[in-house]
This record gives sequence, C-alpha cells and structure tokens, in this order.
Amino acid sequence: MVDNVKCAQSLPNPIRIVLLLQDLEFGGTQRYAIHLLKNLDRNIFDPHLWVLRGGTDMAPLAKEASGKNQVLWLSRDRWVSPKALGNLAYQLVKHRPDVLYTMTVVPNIWGRLFGNVARVPVIVSTYRDLHPQQYERLMWRLSTRIIANAQAVKEAHALRFGVDQERVSVVMNGVDSEFFSPDRSQQAPEPTVLFVGRFARIKDPFTLLKAFVLTRRRVTDAHLVLLGAGRLKTKILDFVRSHSLESCVQLAEGSRDPRPYFRKAWVLALSSKREASPNVILEAMASELPIVAPRIGGIPELVGDGETGLLFEKRNFEGLSEALVTLLLNESKRREMGRLGRERAIRCHSMERMVSETQQIIVDEVNKALGYCR
Repeated sequence: MVDNVKCAQSLPNPIRIVLLLQDLEFGGTQRYAIHLLKNLDRNIFDPHLWVLRGGTDMAPLAKEASGKNQVLWLSRDRWVSPKALGNLAYQLVKHRPDVLYTMTVVPNIWGRLFGNVARVPVIVSTYRDLHPQQYERLMWRLSTRIIANAQAVKEAHALRFGVDQERVSVVMNGVDSEFFSPDRSQQAPEPTVLFVGRFARIKDPFTLLKAFVLTRRRVTDAHLVLLGAGRLKTKILDFVRSHSLESCVQLAEGSRDPRPYFRKAWVLALSSKREASPNVILEAMASELPIVAPRIGGIPELVGDGETGLLFEKRNFEGLSEALVTLLLNESKRREMGRLGRERAIRCHSMERMVSETQQIIVDEVNKALGYCR
C-alpha cells in the first residue's frame, strides 16, 4: 500500500464504510459489492452492507462475506418503500459512517441526498451503467468521488450528463480466477453456447435466439443454455416452441454458483443492446471460455477482438451467428482464445488489483475530507 493507506492505518479506529445496495438479487453490482465486503482490509476498514429492500438471491454470499457484521436490511418490502428510506435516513444520522458507498440507481439517488443531509464526510458512488435513470446531471455533484468500471462509462457520463471527469476514477472489474477455474473434463460433448444474464429487453436475448436458429443450420448439434431469470421468460419459451428448439435450448434459473455452466460450455455469448463492463465476461474468461459479444460500452476494454473472443455490431444476429459458427467449428481457435482470455483475466483483472485500487481511492478521499496525513 502507498503512504496514504499507511496514514489511514494510524487512525484510532478503522474507517467505517457502508456499502448501500438496493437489493441482493442476482446482478453484477451485487457481486461487486460482496467482493468488496469480503476483501476490504480489516486493518483499515470496518465494512457494513445495508440493503434497501427484499430480494435475497445473493444474501447467503453477503452474510458469509460480512464476517462479524450482519447485513442490515432497511426493509424487506418488494420495492424501496417510504419505510426503507426513513430507516436509511435514521441510520445515517444515528450511526453516521465515515464513508457511504452508493451502488445502483435508487441508492445513488437517496443515499447521496440523505448522506449529504447527515453530513457523511465521504460519499462515493459507482457508475456501472451507460445510461442510469438517476438524475445524474444534478446528482453527480453530491458525490465526493465516483468510481466507474470502464473508461467508456466515464466518458459517456461526461458527455451525456456533464459530469466533471476529474471527479471520476476508473477501476476495472475484478474476477476471482481461482474460483472461476477451467475444468475441461466437464465440458459438454455437444457444441454448447452459454448466455448468462437477466431475461430483459436491454440484454436482447431474441437477437441471440435468432442467431442460434441460423447457427443450427451449420452446426446441427449445437445447444444453447440461457442462465437467468426475468420478465421475458414466457416470450423466450414461446420463441423456442415456435421454432421447434425444445430439444436444444435450455432455460436454467440463475445461480449463485455458475461455474458448472461455464465448465460445460464451449462459448459465452452476449447480445445486449447496452452494457458497461459485464462481470460475466471476466468470469467466463477466467474459465477459459472464448467470448462472443457486441461491440458496445466497455466490452472492447475487456475482450480482445480476434484474440480472446469475437465482437459483432449490436442487434446483428447474422454477425453473431457467424462468430458462433467460427468458434464452434474450430477447436484450436476456440481453445487458444480461451487460454489467452484466462491469462488476460489473471494479468489485468485480478480481484486483488480491483480491491487495492478501490481502497486507495477511498482512503485518499477520507484523508482529504477529514484532514489526516497533513
């Protein structure tokens, strides 16, 4: 650690930091928060996780990561209710943290508002979406520091909302490469494409399904596994039935441990209309899967086109199909991309690097706000 972190260690007590989430449903931001909760240096930080509403898919992982600190549910309602917001305001005033780290849209709105009213010394917010619906043209000024997970996200917020880029730091996502390790002995015998994500319009699963119909004409034994949940599930099932794909398309519920699906798959495919920097790409790379994904947002910062995967233009299902066929029919290319992807994940996207960079940013802001190390 650099000098500022060492200075923070001289404080009489660790820095009390609250990570504020909307819920603990399956999601990349939730996984990011849990990684921080688990790995922040306890000699420097006393981390807590507050959750605004129900949604417990990842609650067991959060409780495990929290150690002696229990996860604080501000409500168990299905939506962020007045009760939740009242409890948030009360907790911030009664148990004011040194740092409030707001994540996802609703916490980024109410956490920043109430955090400023409660005079929390440092308010850090995260940008993990290119177009968040959180009044950012006004709200960014309420953050002491903003952490974006891709350079493309930082630039998009500056262009779209006028955010001062000097206030935004970029910390790329990290992945636990020991946890997400490859095991070729578990690979499916038939060519298998894996999708991991919400069944939502922004993820555009129908572009992938259309591409898969074309792919089956050339790779007749190809299979597709859709791992996730969401409102489009019924429409996806209707598409599968109408195209007689029941024998080769599987819908699987989202899982806290997707490793068995990564290890069975041959290729990870995404078809989103909009993405920032998807964690699932790094998890697949660490699992030695080549990536097929749209050339949008921060994805080109993660995937080396032609090196660790193949990129296509969004909504172009013909281009997506062509990329799938190329990889499913070429084992040597597929394996080489997988190998290089894992090397890149370990070299550039380690969990240790992500946590270390995040810690340093937060400690720097605490030093500035509270006047330590002067």
